[in-house]
Amino acid sequence: MPARPVFIARDADVVPAAALIAEPTRAAMITALLDDRPLAAGELARVAGVSPATASAHLARLLGGGLVTMIKQGRHRYYQLAGPEVAAAMEALAHLNTAPAPVRSLRESRDATALAQARTCYDHLAGRAGVALLEALLARGILTPAPGGGQPAECGPAGGASPEAGGPARSPGDGAAPAGSGSPGRAAPQAPIPAGFRVTPDGMATLTSFGLNIGALERTRRRFAGACLDWTERKPHLNGALGAAVTARLLGLGWIERGVRRRAVRVTPAGREGLAATFGWSLED
Repeated sequence: MPARPVFIARDADVVPAAALIAEPTRAAMITALLDDRPLAAGELARVAGVSPATASAHLARLLGGGLVTMIKQGRHRYYQLAGPEVAAAMEALAHLNTAPAPVRSLRESRDATALAQARTCYDHLAGRAGVALLEALLARGILTPAPGGGQPAECGPAGGASPEAGGPARSPGDGAAPAGSGSPGRAAPQAPIPAGFRVTPDGMATLTSFGLNIGALERTRRRFAGACLDWTERKPHLNGALGAAVTARLLGLGWIERGVRRRAVRVTPAGREGLAATFGWSLED
């Protein structure tokens, strides 16, 4: 009889969660939930290309494994990710993938380009727009590296995601970095930057005027501000409680708006002006 794998008592058993994610239908459903908006079972069935009965069976397994949660509203049931750490795991897998999904149509090419330009990474801004935002916040001295920040994490549970963990959370990729998008694809990331940030005194005034309660954000259980490695740009974008709050405020002001493509967002003309004036942000078309 073959020997069983040996796990140290304190090791995490990754097999159950990995097995749930590895199945193509469930992976498609989890990816569809990456924009942090609940979806009905029927919508997830269509996204995954399976029957409602098959979708229900897969969703039951995801529920049992703790990767998704269910919300009941009357007779309807909606599903969402159990937390940013799930999005972080998917994003980390996207970084490990050396054979991205091929682009087979003009529509897929346009979708990939839109996601690379600007998208939500679970609940914070990612893509070229998100990378440019973090660069602007650092260049203008609104944020500064926190002591002992370490290396930027691959968007994951801690940074953009998990409340207790310390690493950033990112959203899984929907495919390869689009050709012609300006993305360096699978190239190595730029020089590392600290994984954690703090707000400077001048930054406190700027972000407060922008409409954020920094003190309240710092008191949450979630990591305050971190960097997660963007899967299309291979550069960091801002995650954590601050990244989520900035993104929510941008949506509320109408500076960014959700597009027709899932997870893609668009920086509006008002947003370009406001972001430039407030943070020194700019993004070449």
